[in-house]
Amino acid sequence: MLLAINTSTLQFAIAFLAEDGTILTEHLMSEGKGHFGNLMPALNFMLNSSKSEIRDVKCISIAIGPGSFTGLRVGLSLAKGLCHALRVPVIGISSLEAMAGQMPYAGLPLAPILTSRKEEVFTALFSWNDDRRLTREGEDIWVRFEDFPSLFRRPTLFVGNDYGSQAPLLKKLLGSRALLAPADHWNLKASSIGSLALERFLLNDIDDPYLLSPIYLRPPDIAPNPFSLLSKSNSPS
Repeated sequence: MLLAINTSTLQFAIAFLAEDGTILTEHLMSEGKGHFGNLMPALNFMLNSSKSEIRDVKCISIAIGPGSFTGLRVGLSLAKGLCHALRVPVIGISSLEAMAGQMPYAGLPLAPILTSRKEEVFTALFSWNDDRRLTREGEDIWVRFEDFPSLFRRPTLFVGNDYGSQAPLLKKLLGSRALLAPADHWNLKASSIGSLALERFLLNDIDDPYLLSPIYLRPPDIAPNPFSLLSKSNSPS
């Protein structure tokens, strides 16, 4: 059994997958103040409801970003802790790649988008090749919505993590060039992370837990404490 965790978006998600890729159970939590505190209770509930034991887990998969600073730190800490406690491998998966994978065999260029800050997003471009393999067309980037007309000059299929705010902006800026995935696809599912990780797990392509780190792309919103240097300068030598 493989455990998949997504905390890169505010709608955190957990899933258990069998080794054949079957989703055994999945949980999606809506965003809210302090909602990451529900992560462990949700994990315990899923184990109990599926009549599974945490010792049944053979691999941990985790979304490593880009995405929420706090979420990425929480998720990666949990994944590494479980990895060491259970003595199982850990596999980090790109949040954008996992979201793109939720739209299988799309015949258009595919752009997943994840909220960064107001009217700013993380995105990348993907496509499906003739062998039905998801292929990257560019690196992850952090951009303003106002830059989209210059980035996406041809019809592109979009899927994101906030249909209510992202979809209207895409239509306003790109018009007919923006083809929107169905609204029920606009969440990053833990099972999508697990599916990509399972392929790597079966090939023994695992990550070093000591080296695995989040993909941030941009600096944090939290500014340095302006009083810290002042207090040091006034301290007795």
